[in-house]
Amino acid sequence: MPPTNPDRRRALTDAAIGLLASSGVHGLTHRTAERAAGLPTGTASNYFRNREALLVAAAERVVELHLADMDAAAGRQTGEPDLVGLLTDSLLGAATVLRDRYLAIFELRLEAVRRPELNRALEGLQAAATVFTAGHHAQLGLAIPPERVPGLIALYGGALFTLVTAPEGTVTREGVETIVRAMVPEAPG
Repeated sequence: MPPTNPDRRRALTDAAIGLLASSGVHGLTHRTAERAAGLPTGTASNYFRNREALLVAAAERVVELHLADMDAAAGRQTGEPDLVGLLTDSLLGAATVLRDRYLAIFELRLEAVRRPELNRALEGLQAAATVFTAGHHAQLGLAIPPERVPGLIALYGGALFTLVTAPEGTVTREGVETIVRAMVPEAPG
């Protein structure tokens, strides 16, 4: 019977996300996750039968956190919808406050190219982002046709990669807004 302590499982997956960001995919092992989570040796193997299972669990946790953040962001929208402001705030937060999470996502995405099970765990992230973004834009009354959302998400992903992998402390609101205005050329500037 698998372990049933969700707090320990979450501590291990959160530690795995931190390790992916700081040490890359090769720095994540059962032992390093246990140490980072402050748990006894052998705990991770009780929850994850092998390293791939730990990677998949980290991917599932990243997706869970990302979807929760998207829901929270949608709930904070007030006033006149502003696509430039919305995208600028989102990219700035992802590249600064949530930088480790997105570094972990990029590590996982690259590793998923060679690991089908990991790729399946991350497929939901893209699909959910597309559905959420189209629905959120419609709810806000933004003039982005639903068929353009996948392209906008691709541009967002490229901008996010560039910003997250920039030297820490160099990302500014003005720089992010310049990128967003290039992504959304019809925005007033």
